[in-house]
Amino acid sequence: MANSDDSHRIQPPHIALLPCAGMGHLIPFLRLTALLASRGGCTVTLVTPNPTVSAAESTHFSTFFSTHPHINRLQFQIPTNSLTEPINKTDPFFIRWSQISQSIHLLSPLLSSLSPPLSAIFSDFTASMSLSQVADRLSVPYYVVFTSSARFLSLAATLPSLDLGGTNDYVEIPDLPPLAKSSLPPPFFDPNHFFTSFLLSNIQSFSRAKGMFLNTFEKFESETITALNNGRVLSLKLPPVIPVGPLEPFNVENGEKSETGSDYVLWLDGQSDGSVVYVSFGSRTAMSKEQIREIGDGLERSGCAFFWVLKGSKVDKEDTVGIEELLGEGFIERTKNRGVAVKGWVEQEEILSHPAIGGFVSHCGWNSVMETARHGVPVLAWPLHGDQKVNAEVVVTAGLGMWVREWGWGGERLVRGEEIGEKIREMMSDEKLRRRGKEIGDEARKAWEGSGCSQKALTEVIDALKRTNLAATIS
Repeated sequence: MANSDDSHRIQPPHIALLPCAGMGHLIPFLRLTALLASRGGCTVTLVTPNPTVSAAESTHFSTFFSTHPHINRLQFQIPTNSLTEPINKTDPFFIRWSQISQSIHLLSPLLSSLSPPLSAIFSDFTASMSLSQVADRLSVPYYVVFTSSARFLSLAATLPSLDLGGTNDYVEIPDLPPLAKSSLPPPFFDPNHFFTSFLLSNIQSFSRAKGMFLNTFEKFESETITALNNGRVLSLKLPPVIPVGPLEPFNVENGEKSETGSDYVLWLDGQSDGSVVYVSFGSRTAMSKEQIREIGDGLERSGCAFFWVLKGSKVDKEDTVGIEELLGEGFIERTKNRGVAVKGWVEQEEILSHPAIGGFVSHCGWNSVMETARHGVPVLAWPLHGDQKVNAEVVVTAGLGMWVREWGWGGERLVRGEEIGEKIREMMSDEKLRRRGKEIGDEARKAWEGSGCSQKALTEVIDALKRTNLAATIS
């Protein structure tokens, strides 16, 4: 019989987390890792695939472990020759996803040697097929971390049974509003495309997971979360969907500031509340020089103060084009009293949380959407690829932003400065958007206050792992 002190002597759950390449995948993993270690009281090991694709990933790993010495790091060296077949050679992030997936078998002995023994594995959805097999060998539960919206999950999980041919302009997902086919990632229409085939192969393993973590919250995607958890959305049975968003930035918890942050924060400090439009298209998007200059023209025409983060190439290590060359002659001089344009990584939460920010021109990558929701900033959506049109639908449905569907996918057409300037003015002057943004910001904060929905969801998972540990100790 167990001693009455067993519950006090039981070791906390030991969780290993494996992110995949790309800042859109890494950031939610770092935040979830810090959350498990701080609020969850867990022993945590973060697996870091090496080498990284981008300099930003490498920097974030270094900063994270220097400020979180209590979190274990397990370095996972990926053989660069590990691909068994050629894939989309134009996308270094797709290449790395495939390399990680095909090298997972090398991770099994490293995980089995960890002390204390693992209680669970949390896997990026892009590695779920391979890692589910590792979890089976180690006899531990695994959870999928899905780094997009619940709405995109509903689409992805339905993908194996979707008929994308025919003349119907929409796809039907039971219990949810139909989605326009024009909002689906173009690769979905080609079953042989790497992104599509890779996603399909991993989707099949979702049903073997104990649960699926999403960086979202009940009030923001309540209809979709309910539909996913009632089991009627798709023929493929999903495990419970566990909303744990908006995930808090680990750097805020530790009082960290980016090296260049003080300069742009000082500039923002000098602007009126709600007067600045923030423009950024994420860590994986590089627009054409022509489109960048049209955006510059639009910002000038809008008459608004602006903070603009530019990107000249997909991978930051290769981004050598000067900012003057990207923006064209005279732009910086003409706008020096009204705006700031920078290249490189910025702490986006630091910007969005500033009272001077009144709107966000965004690609609607999911991390950006959650950060925007957390601070209640209105959005002008400009989806460029992947899940971003589906995410833009979520933003519009929630009442947080507006979306000019006619602009299409990034690169489909050159959107002129006159159109851009007009829509920026419209967003920045829309009082209804501002009021709704404030409401969403309040709802987002409540998700992690006291018995808020996200706090409760994560606590229930940790408590279940603790009970499993206790049962193992007693037996």
